[in-house]
Amino acid sequence: MSSNVDLNNRPDYDQVLQDITDYVFNYRIESVEALDTARNCLMDTLGCGLLALRFPECTKHLGPIVEGTVVPHGARVPGTSFRLDPVKAAWDIGAMVRWLDFNDTWLAAEWGHPSDNLGGILAVADHLSQKRVANGEAPLTMRTVLDAMVMAHEIQGVFALENSFNRVGLDHVFLVKLASTAVCARLMGASREQVLSALSHAFVDGQSLRTYRHAPNAGSRKSWAAGDASSRGVRLADIALRGEMGIPGALTAPQWGFYDVSFSHTNKDLATKPADQRRFSFPQGFGSYVMENILFKISFPAEFHAQTAAEAAVILHPLVKDRLAEIDRIVITTQESAIRIISKVGPLTNPADRDHCIQYMTAVPLIFGNLVAEHYEDAFHTAHPLIDELRRKMEIVEDERYTREYLEADKRSIANAVQVFFKDGSSTDKVAVEYPIGHRRRRAEGIPLLEEKFKANLATRFPPQRCAQIFALCKDQAKLEATAVNRFMDLFVI
Repeated sequence: MSSNVDLNNRPDYDQVLQDITDYVFNYRIESVEALDTARNCLMDTLGCGLLALRFPECTKHLGPIVEGTVVPHGARVPGTSFRLDPVKAAWDIGAMVRWLDFNDTWLAAEWGHPSDNLGGILAVADHLSQKRVANGEAPLTMRTVLDAMVMAHEIQGVFALENSFNRVGLDHVFLVKLASTAVCARLMGASREQVLSALSHAFVDGQSLRTYRHAPNAGSRKSWAAGDASSRGVRLADIALRGEMGIPGALTAPQWGFYDVSFSHTNKDLATKPADQRRFSFPQGFGSYVMENILFKISFPAEFHAQTAAEAAVILHPLVKDRLAEIDRIVITTQESAIRIISKVGPLTNPADRDHCIQYMTAVPLIFGNLVAEHYEDAFHTAHPLIDELRRKMEIVEDERYTREYLEADKRSIANAVQVFFKDGSSTDKVAVEYPIGHRRRRAEGIPLLEEKFKANLATRFPPQRCAQIFALCKDQAKLEATAVNRFMDLFVI
């Protein structure tokens, strides 16, 4: 055959696409732990979104694209009066959830926040439930939402175990788009062929760059990027349901596929391998592992690699609060991932910049004994120059054990240690926290605090009677699972 022509035999869908599709069609969620964790995740995720409504920089993005748009059976945006088409509702819910960097986290070769997918899941489920009721059919139940959450967490998290998108410059919100596409297409009644088509388009899309998460460009896009990704998943599902053809070789097509274009040439580790080895790696199949092991952000609205540093700083606060002027240096011992993502010096120009700075997230609780969302705002930062003074005295040191155990499947620690040295030669103890309170190893300790966090977040938006009603329903696993999605969403309308 001439070398001047391409062989035009259309391939079968790439195996990765088929594996995801088979999972959402055939797997049954039977893990009691996964469903219980999903219930807690639902509470926490919605609470984070409600808290974000206190911040105008978030709320300015919410609502219909065209003011006055009326959408039959429109999906509700919790804590507001908006009724939107599912694509924009997914955007809004996802942006609210992520705005304060306070929802759950998954850390492995790739990082991310699997509850970001709730934007698409809730928007689609609410719209479909209202539409079904209007047609005299049974609505979806919240058990369907919890099942979809477990699956979305699993897809995003299993991809992240050994596949580092960040090392080729791509942002982890791609995995939000991928997971939302799969579970939302299934919720919307897609056939197997339609789910495959939608997933192929998710890979063919251009993917977000991580530049808006890193110095010197860190900014507020990181607060709405996940909502944008989940919304795109809903849109791709809709496109496929309309009969749009898929791209079977979206990953593996030589020269033009995702592997060759986006996952190899800029990755030195992969570029030296044969073409058939430049592929995703999966140490396990899809089940319910990720939801069972998810990391909750309970104590601090902060990038997760700094959670234990902030906790150590809170412990040290009583010992240093009266000696802040005497501090000579502060040593933060951490893992490689934290150094690569959130260790920075120089001016911090916006809230998103500050919640991606381990030095800032350690300095604030050393001084004030806590770290809350308001501590990232411009006015607070400007009013307290001591924060930057302490930042300039900080040294960042990698502990190879912390780095190693961060990736070990039976540990997945997110360790940090903080020690303060004074000008007179004295020092505090080195306070190390290896597992944050939201870790699976600290579930018994963490869940009561997560529930209190949810109550506090509800109270920012609803009167006491409504808060009590919502909390009681969310605490009752069986009752919540049996509740119609549209009735559940009714409780969150302002």
